Amino acid sequence: MSFDVVVVGGGPAGATAAEDLARAGRKVALLDRAGRIKPCGGAIPPRLIADFAIPDSQIVARIRTARMISPSGRRVDIPIEGGFVGMVDREHFDEFLRARAARAGAERLTGTFLRVERGGGATRVVWRDKASGEERVVATRLVIGADGARSDVARAEVPGGDRIPYVIAYHEIIRAPEAAGDYDPVRCDVVYDGRISPDFYGWVFPHGPQASVGMGTGRDGVDLKKATARLRAASGLSACETIRREGAPIPLRPLDRWDNGRDVVLAGDAAGVVAPSSGEGIYYAMVGGRVAATAAQACLASGRAKDLGLARRLFLKEHGTVFRVLGAMQDAYYRSDERRERFVSLCHDVDVQRLTFEAYMNKKLVRARPLAHLKIGLKNIGHLTGLLPATAT
Repeated sequence: MSFDVVVVGGGPAGATAAEDLARAGRKVALLDRAGRIKPCGGAIPPRLIADFAIPDSQIVARIRTARMISPSGRRVDIPIEGGFVGMVDREHFDEFLRARAARAGAERLTGTFLRVERGGGATRVVWRDKASGEERVVATRLVIGADGARSDVARAEVPGGDRIPYVIAYHEIIRAPEAAGDYDPVRCDVVYDGRISPDFYGWVFPHGPQASVGMGTGRDGVDLKKATARLRAASGLSACETIRREGAPIPLRPLDRWDNGRDVVLAGDAAGVVAPSSGEGIYYAMVGGRVAATAAQACLASGRAKDLGLARRLFLKEHGTVFRVLGAMQDAYYRSDERRERFVSLCHDVDVQRLTFEAYMNKKLVRARPLAHLKIGLKNIGHLTGLLPATAT
């Protein structure tokens, strides 16, 4: 078999890249090992739903409120005005994207990536067939590595791909009642508490009849299951049936390079495109898949390997500033419970709430209200310097 592009990894990034390339008339293979469900809160903003034509059938819940919870137990409810945040279940959402790519013309291969081989002017992907256990080889002009934060493609093929920083995320999918204790089926809870996570956060995200309850951390020695048990207890969800448990690394920043200057380009978690502070990944993964497909198209058309660098340039041109701002926020506020307490206090400000969700829903920093930005900046300085008390709003 011979292809224009072999996409390694069938998550949102890989499936999107494969679909875009297939729709453009390219011969594409989508290699996925199948059966892997990534731990994920499952939140998708309206811009993703619109940009990637996600049908209502994939939306398992519509969230109207986000609740921030501080180490002291302070709760700040942020209404989502004029819309909702959609929730998806990755078990079904990822397969929907893979099946859509196949309908567009991508050929699905089920198995595990082993290596890239070259010789005689040709590039070949070696993989192990899941059904037979045998090694198989496909020839290709280009490879898109979309195989996660510990990407085998990135480690083997892209400089720096073996040194990506990450946190470990763990969650439990539970069978959630309509309402129980402090649980609300139309509200996402984000818990900033060192007893749950010393350097990230915990979450309770409704998925219709189910819910994702989990946390993340980059520190060694944290018992992820015990921390999640504490989170479930605090939310009144200890007695709920546990459907499945999942864990995976989540990258902390984009790699400095996404291609090997020859025949490989990265996408999604493999390229490190999970938003700092929020940990949001699905939207940025799908955008990463789209720009990787765009770069592959340019390279195939021109024959210039340098065109693969277009993927990173396009992504950072639109989203680089947001990533820098969110990275600074995480560095400033996630380092201690005292700082996390101040962060939740800052979130009490109505202007912070509006600007935050306008940016989240539309994926752009809002610049329309300079006075609001000035007020937020001054409050931010006050909290970081300690001039304002931790409970100031």
